[in-house]
Amino acid sequence: MLNNDRHASAAIAQSIKLWHTCIEQRDFSLLATLIHPEAIFRSPMAYQAYESSTAMIMILTTVIQVFENFTYHREFMTEEGNNIVLEFSANIGNRQLKGIDMIRFDEQGRIVEFEVMIRPFSGLQALGLAMSQRLGESLGPYQAQPTP
Repeated sequence: MLNNDRHASAAIAQSIKLWHTCIEQRDFSLLATLIHPEAIFRSPMAYQAYESSTAMIMILTTVIQVFENFTYHREFMTEEGNNIVLEFSANIGNRQLKGIDMIRFDEQGRIVEFEVMIRPFSGLQALGLAMSQRLGESLGPYQAQPTP
């Protein structure tokens, strides 16, 4: 259950603050300090997750260059305080989109899972095209293998 009255641990609160600073300044130079080395990124464009902080940093530093007018609107936190949902809007050219970032932290305040959902489909398509033009096949080695 999401509840804004809950509070994150000091480590998680500090990480959330640093995350917002990275976004506001469009500077991800400190991003590696926020992400667990074995973090998982779930893209709205890919069925299989991407594994490792390297993949997550590649994705996040690219998407901030693709998004225009990126703005967070609301923030929700789970009762235990280690999961946060951030609602955002942005545009890519003439395509507007809305989405959420669902972020899970460990006890040290490091991001261990980051999942993104985006609507409408036309905005998601524009994002997918822009990201593939910039990243090409470079994320392939980081994509999780399906379990049999």
